[in-house]
Amino acid sequence: MLRLEAIGRRFPTGVEALREVSLDLAQGDFVALLGPSGCGKSTLLRLIAGLDRADSGRIDWASGRRPAPGEVGFVFQDATLLPWATAAENVALPFRLGRVAAETGQVAAALAQVGLAGFEQARPRELSGGMRMRVSIARALVTRPRLLLMDEPFAALDEFTRHRLQADLRALWREIGCTVVFVTHSIYEACFLARRIVLMTPRPGRIARELASGLPEGEERRLDPAYAALVAGVSRAMAEVLA
Repeated sequence: MLRLEAIGRRFPTGVEALREVSLDLAQGDFVALLGPSGCGKSTLLRLIAGLDRADSGRIDWASGRRPAPGEVGFVFQDATLLPWATAAENVALPFRLGRVAAETGQVAAALAQVGLAGFEQARPRELSGGMRMRVSIARALVTRPRLLLMDEPFAALDEFTRHRLQADLRALWREIGCTVVFVTHSIYEACFLARRIVLMTPRPGRIARELASGLPEGEERRLDPAYAALVAGVSRAMAEVLA
């Protein structure tokens, strides 16, 4: 789908966030970017989204062009909802910004897809933290993107809500078939979610190692001995990267 070649990013403050980062993303892939805080994971996500520009290297799209509006969805760590708008109005925001009309029922369908049917007229203050994040995910999915970028979206949630949303996200990914790049500093989360786990070094961020998941599908994967083995393997690899 796209190729990152020797990407580098240094901010005006002099901080070098990324150095010589190369990575291939295939259509339908689920990739977790795993590393310590400040290693450039979020910066890399913003470069892919076109929200920032690299100082060196290049991003090549297989289509030969950057994605059109709506072909990339972005979910931030905070739900970033408009507090005065309803859930439906928040989900419809990409259409308003693009000055295009939503298809009939498209917003309601996106909310139903994340388990929020019946909450179309609820405002953010009336929703729990997990429900607000579901609205944010629905907003990212409503345009049916080819690529979904997620920047630690579950970090602020309690463990029970986090597990539920992780399982829901995997189900949505299988249903929709889009490519997902998920930033996290949780080894457990990366191992549960992703097909490929990309380990990044401390700043300046570089790709240190990549591991394949190979876990069976289904919510019971957390109880599978292979999951515990994968967590242990990634933990050892990450300790070597940080050494």
